[in-house]
Amino acid sequence: MRLIFELSGEHPTLPVAELECVGEVLEARPQVAVAEVADPGATARLSLTHTVLEYLGSTGPSADELARLLRGLSLSADRPFAARAKRMAGSVAGEPVPAVPAIERLMGTLIDGPIDLSRPEIEFRALLSGDRAYLGRVLHRIDRGGYDARRPSTRPFFHPGVMLPRTARAIVNLSLVQAGETLLDPFCGTGGLLAEAELLGAMPVGSDADPAMVAGCRLNLPAVPLLIADASALPLRPGSVDTVVTDLPYGQSSWVGSPGLDELYPSALGEIHRVLRRGRRAVVVTHREIGEVAGSLFTVLQVHRQRVHKSLTRRITVFLKE
Repeated sequence: MRLIFELSGEHPTLPVAELECVGEVLEARPQVAVAEVADPGATARLSLTHTVLEYLGSTGPSADELARLLRGLSLSADRPFAARAKRMAGSVAGEPVPAVPAIERLMGTLIDGPIDLSRPEIEFRALLSGDRAYLGRVLHRIDRGGYDARRPSTRPFFHPGVMLPRTARAIVNLSLVQAGETLLDPFCGTGGLLAEAELLGAMPVGSDADPAMVAGCRLNLPAVPLLIADASALPLRPGSVDTVVTDLPYGQSSWVGSPGLDELYPSALGEIHRVLRRGRRAVVVTHREIGEVAGSLFTVLQVHRQRVHKSLTRRITVFLKE
């Protein structure tokens, strides 16, 4: 089924990349993407999408082009409907592009059925992004409030500087992990990445060299298998995990068991490669470039940069084990 995704604007590349966990991305513009999806229900796992719509068509953004598209579709609704429009980043009103109220009036005129703007049972939306207008019928909205409800400070064990759940979910989604598959985090810390994997129905496994972190993580995730282990020597068989998702330490005080970060990174990446199944992904978050270190082991598929604060930028690298 072809779907339109109204994306969040909180990162320039992650929202589109996250869509790969549910389907094939066909085109993307600022805050809008179109993808072919086998199971529309699977889109509920997304964290950087606002609204999912059934794809009805796309055209140029002028009033004449929108009118031609609507007349060609001959849309009708047997229940009360509303027509909404939204101008995304990169789309500016002006000739020949009509303002949002004019688009909504045009849609209301050319869609047959009872209009109810206060309590519609069906919603048609036009999303204007760049030089295109995308027309769809709303299937559902992503419940992003759930991520705020489980913010790290509400967990039994909390440690400053941990990743927010919405970002953690997006990073887990980049691994393409599916329900029933194993996901390893060899630097699990308080368990934020493992928690998102567990909510997706995956089988998360965590390890950390710091016994205090493992003990705290057990308070947060009592049903998840956890190990006290050096990431440079994981007690796991080769090819025994389906995906790896982890946030590597970036400060000398934030890890235990290796002589230095310059030694830890190559050895940990080597172990990640050893335990990961062939043809599967590892998503590794760092605060320094690791492409050169990992290049001999993996194929680099994606690199996303996310500014945390003035002196800290996350690098989210998606690797493939050939």
